[in-house]
Amino acid sequence: MADNRVNIGAAEASGVAKTKHIVMFSGGVGSWCAAKRVAERNGAENVTLLFTDTLIEDPDLYRFIGEAAANVGAPLLRIAEGRDPWQLFFDHRMMGGSRVDLCSRILKREAADKWLLANCDPANTVIYLGIDWTESHRFDSGEGRGAKHRYARNGWACEAPMTEKPFLDKKQMLEWLDAEGIARPSLYGHGFAHNNCGGFCVKAGIGHFARLLQTLPERYRHHEAMEAAFQAHVGKPNAILRDRSGGTTTPLSLAELRKRLEQGHQPDMFDIGGCGCFSEAVDEAA
Repeated sequence: MADNRVNIGAAEASGVAKTKHIVMFSGGVGSWCAAKRVAERNGAENVTLLFTDTLIEDPDLYRFIGEAAANVGAPLLRIAEGRDPWQLFFDHRMMGGSRVDLCSRILKREAADKWLLANCDPANTVIYLGIDWTESHRFDSGEGRGAKHRYARNGWACEAPMTEKPFLDKKQMLEWLDAEGIARPSLYGHGFAHNNCGGFCVKAGIGHFARLLQTLPERYRHHEAMEAAFQAHVGKPNAILRDRSGGTTTPLSLAELRKRLEQGHQPDMFDIGGCGCFSEAVDEAA
């Protein structure tokens, strides 16, 4: 430890900048776990927690990231592009989906990239994501795709601590959160896999939206109305979801899904899709 202190002092005296450790703090338990590991390895004083706000987050997310940041002991910085996903879709006359994640790209990745370029130097910055070992393909697909390669193409180092040993599953991460005395995000209590965008996600599947209707019906109705307004705006039956029954693929509006569910249709509740906002990997599940 003494040698380390001498080395750090020498680096500071010579004008060598200390490494910045930037954790993309999404509001999910995975990013909190990643931040804990980064702080343990590098010191919380050298860590910044960067939250990119889509402006449609669940109210409890803000409570959670505040408590989670205090627990890590690192400063929390909130940035926002200024539009929510629907405003973005209307402005571009294009709706996001699993293959065209307009909202993830502009409101998350590009907003974070802009902040990084203005505040950090790739030569002495490491970026960290909350992707865990069950979604390693989102970090490194092995084919030059995924978050690691996206950042590398622009000169940034990127790591995903939760893809490393000791491996923890979601249940174990939540138990760790419990042990630290932090209440779980409310969306997890509703059965959602992610604590992003208030339970709304253009990469999500039919099962995800069925759960949204079941647990947060007013929020579902809002997005149903926005989808209908967007369809009228562009004059096309664009929809977030796809109906793949009968061997063909057709748009499935949130209004139609709601009607089917109200009539007793049983959806595939395992069709939940995935967020993966900081990865360019294509998700087939929506």
